[in-house]
Amino acid sequence: MTRISVVTGASAGIGRAVARGLAARGDAVALLARGEDGLEAAAAEVRRAGGTALPIVVDVADAAAVEAAADRVEKELGPIDLWVNDAFSSVFAPFLEIGADEFARTTEVTYLGYVHGTRAALSRMIPRDRGVVVQVGSALAYRGIPLQSAYCGAKHAVQGFTESVRVELLHDKRNVHVTMVQMPAVNTPQFGWVLSRLPRHAQPVPPIYQPELAARAVLYAADHPKRREYWVGGSTALTLAANAVAPGLLDRYLARQGFDSQQTSQPHDPDQPVNLWSPADGRDGPDAGAHGEFDDQAKNRSLQLWASQHHGLLAGAAGVALAGAAWAMLRR
Repeated sequence: MTRISVVTGASAGIGRAVARGLAARGDAVALLARGEDGLEAAAAEVRRAGGTALPIVVDVADAAAVEAAADRVEKELGPIDLWVNDAFSSVFAPFLEIGADEFARTTEVTYLGYVHGTRAALSRMIPRDRGVVVQVGSALAYRGIPLQSAYCGAKHAVQGFTESVRVELLHDKRNVHVTMVQMPAVNTPQFGWVLSRLPRHAQPVPPIYQPELAARAVLYAADHPKRREYWVGGSTALTLAANAVAPGLLDRYLARQGFDSQQTSQPHDPDQPVNLWSPADGRDGPDAGAHGEFDDQAKNRSLQLWASQHHGLLAGAAGVALAGAAWAMLRR
């Protein structure tokens, strides 16, 4: 039976890689994004991978447009089984250099876009009592960093919103699940598109991972949605652990390192395309695809992702080891 999946932010980056992964499993994939060029290229990849593609131009900040897109998906493809929220926007700048309209736009896309997508999905899934929503999150959902106050605030909001919805579903004993995948720095085209007021070219904070790794995590979460969340990358685990144990020390570390680590040595190009208000694909040469410009640094494997997916096995192994140690002590 063909699964009907929806991916927002599907024209590039993680969303593009997720759509390809779903198609390879035979899903019918509805691709939601603003950029027509990127959407058409993503749809072609879905078809080549063996899936059915339905590209829909939509701004996820528009609640009515998201509802209309969901209606179209169910009319043309069938009942939605999986909804992946991934669309976002951002501004790289110190807080006081971000305009109120820019802050609002980032929040509307990166936070309210998830709210609108989740509402459209759950309003259709709950009456059928089946379905999964996967929120593509970030380590920055727990830990704010300098120069990304708008994005960090929106990701924190997604985290809190998702927890509330998850608890309501548990209370009502629904067979509908919402899970979240917290991502590390990923090599996506956003760093060539983001509105930036930094003196040097923006980059993801190393270590950097490839979008295909992120996509594999999303697909695993879609198949195992009873876990509340998954962590991808050792940097995500270390950041969240450090923030839980010593947030003040992490504040001071980021104050020293967090500015330079988000910039390359190259000067910022003031003429680079900006996708905050309108899509950037098609305005900067060929289709961007899933990858950004950091392929030479990006990793495609993560031991932490495996550990996050197999925490039960690891806990069992730890328990056996502890029991063995206790038995040895008793014998001595």
